[in-house]
This record gives sequence, C-alpha cells and structure tokens, in this order.
Amino acid sequence: MNKFLKVGAAIALGLTLTACSSNGSDSDADSKKIVVGATTSPHAIILEEAKKQLADGGYELEIKEFSDYPNINPATSDGSLDANYFQHQPYLDSYNADSGYAEGDDGYLVSAGSIHYEPMGVYSKEIEEINLDNLKEGDQVVVPNDATNEARALFLLQDLGLITLKEDATVDKATKADIKENPKNLEIVEVAADQIPTRIEDAPVIVVNGNYALDADITEYQRAIEDANSDAAKLYANIIAVKKSNADNEAVKKLVEVLKSDHIKEFIAEEFGDTVQAAK
Repeated sequence: MNKFLKVGAAIALGLTLTACSSNGSDSDADSKKIVVGATTSPHAIILEEAKKQLADGGYELEIKEFSDYPNINPATSDGSLDANYFQHQPYLDSYNADSGYAEGDDGYLVSAGSIHYEPMGVYSKEIEEINLDNLKEGDQVVVPNDATNEARALFLLQDLGLITLKEDATVDKATKADIKENPKNLEIVEVAADQIPTRIEDAPVIVVNGNYALDADITEYQRAIEDANSDAAKLYANIIAVKKSNADNEAVKKLVEVLKSDHIKEFIAEEFGDTVQAAK
C-alpha cells in the first residue's frame, strides 16, 4: 500500500469526483451503475476485467483511477464514490478511527468482501537464495517504515531464518525493537514502502509489497514471498470498501460476486503470477 497528493490537486480531484459520480452512495439502491475508486496496479487492472462481466449482467462500472491512495476513502465517505478497491482491513480500520467515524456514522466504511492478497516479497539482484549463509555480516535489509508493513516484513525475515522476533511480537505491530536475535547483525533500514524498489540497486535485500514491485517492474528479482496460508494473507487481503449504508446496494453485491468469480481468479493468476493472489 506512493503518498500524499498536493493539496491543490487533491481539492481539484475531490471536486471532479463529486461532479462525476452520477448516483451517489445512498441515492438509489437499485441503480445499475457503480463508481469505484482504485489505485492503478493491480486494482484498476482487475476492475477493467470485471467491467466486461458486469456489463453482461446489465451493470455499468465506472473506474476512477488514483495514482495514490490517501483521498480515496474520504471520497467514499462523502458519497463521491460508491465503493473503493485499494486497501486491506487494518488500513480501513485506521482510517475510520483517525477520521473519528464509528459504526452508525454517515461516513463509516466497511468491507463488502475480500478480493485479493498482495504477498510481501523479498527481492534481491545480488542473491538468488535468501538465507544466512548467503548474507554478509552487517548487510542492509530494507523494510517498509509503516507499522503494518514493517511487521509483515519482519515476520517474513523470521520465516527465512534471518532473524528471530520476541515471542509477544505480532504480525500487525512488530518493529525493529521486537528483534530478539540477529545472528548476522543485519542492518534493518526503514524506508517509505513506495520508495523501497529503487533501493534494490544498492541494498543486498529489500522487502516490499507486491503492488510496488509490480509498479517498479522488479518482480523477476523476487526471491521469497509470504505463505498464502499465513495469518498475514488473511489479515491483509485487499477489500471492496463501501459506506455501511451502501453495503446492501445490489450493484455493490454484484461487483463483489464478479470479483470473486473463477474467471477473475484465473485472470489474476495469469496476469500477475505470485505477486498478486486471489483471496482464499
């Protein structure tokens, strides 16, 4: 999960969305048009494929593509978007809390369904097999600096046997401070997640989200990924988010149904390989 659009652009974009959304989140529960906000890869790409199936069922999908994500949830809360597709549940929970929304509030957002999972991956140009034997004393390992993604990265490094975390460390909150054992004294460098792919040129190992690896075209250097059956795979599945009052909208239900169809699951596998996986 690119950060922070400039204020002026954000205001202009918000006005554009308000003008373009033809049905609003709550205005017509029976409308066959749905406006969905999404980041480019893989979300908008998946939606474009779903658009064909939705059209066959008489539904119109309008995709509002964002280059970054901080403004997507607010645009969903204010009704400019009917739904969005870019985030996992922990991010949505944080948005509701940070915005002061509680269940029952007009802008409160909920998940309408889990669609896909972007495994956290380990990438390297220098090392083909990531293990302690192939790493040197003090090698740099670059990880995301935001709480949820850093925790995932550290648990993946533990799975690879590079570090050991404290017993009370959790996959949603662990930080460098939770490292109990670090046999090679690896230097864990925290960097903004969207900036990590460029570090593949100077760091032996980087740990980065699948969407950023796709955007940077570095997937050929993937050396390991989170287990598809792991707790992280369940916790960090990307969802369709809507206002609670919009959760029973028939177009929303149809969108989720199509996105969870065998056709879309096959499309995800063919288009993205291991970097993006359909939710279980």
